[in-house]
Amino acid sequence: MERGPKIEIIPAIDLRNGRCVRLYQGNYNQEIVFSDDPFDVALKWQSMGAPRLHIVDLDGAASGDICNLAIIRDIARAVLIPVQLGGGIRDIETVEALLKAGIDRVILGTAAVEDPQLITEACYRYHDSIIVGIDTREGFVATRGWVNDTEQTAIDLADSMMQIGVRRFVFTDISRDGTLTEPNFSAIAEMIDAVRLPIIAAGGITSISHLKMLAKLGAEGAIIGKALYTGDINLKKALREIE
Repeated sequence: MERGPKIEIIPAIDLRNGRCVRLYQGNYNQEIVFSDDPFDVALKWQSMGAPRLHIVDLDGAASGDICNLAIIRDIARAVLIPVQLGGGIRDIETVEALLKAGIDRVILGTAAVEDPQLITEACYRYHDSIIVGIDTREGFVATRGWVNDTEQTAIDLADSMMQIGVRRFVFTDISRDGTLTEPNFSAIAEMIDAVRLPIIAAGGITSISHLKMLAKLGAEGAIIGKALYTGDINLKKALREIE
């Protein structure tokens, strides 16, 4: 049987006030709580075969400081699969503390726009443990928990980040996030073609066919949030079909 291109399927755990939630298009006023026990959710995705977990500290993204550290640390210690974390990581001390706590990769988004020197230092020290998150609204990068819009395009930001040592990106189209519609395939394809480095896609992934399309486009990974919690995507089936 001919095998298609491979893609890493990464369940998302979004933390807010200690609970596992999903937002609609990043809007903090449109929240659905899926579980009061994110630790249990992490173990569930691991037991179903997830190769990696993607955790976002939503409180941290908005405030600029990690706010759900105890839960994050508990998850990182308990699971046997690698964990990547974003949201509120704005200084090198936090990067170091998270990596020491067992986080495999840290995702820096706002810092990439506001403090490129931090990215330079983080890449120099921690190499492949650093990912830059590029979150866009209508083609332009948004920061601080997607609240602040900038005039910088995704590809311009990626270009500047590559020059200082970034080797992997998470690309999210905010308008698709939590909507159960479909990914912004054209923007993702443009990003993959321009950057030529590993790109993990997020936002709007709602079916196994979306995963197959992203794999065909050359995405290294796909972060799935709401579709896993609503049952639109069955993780075991998705992993089986993509394998």
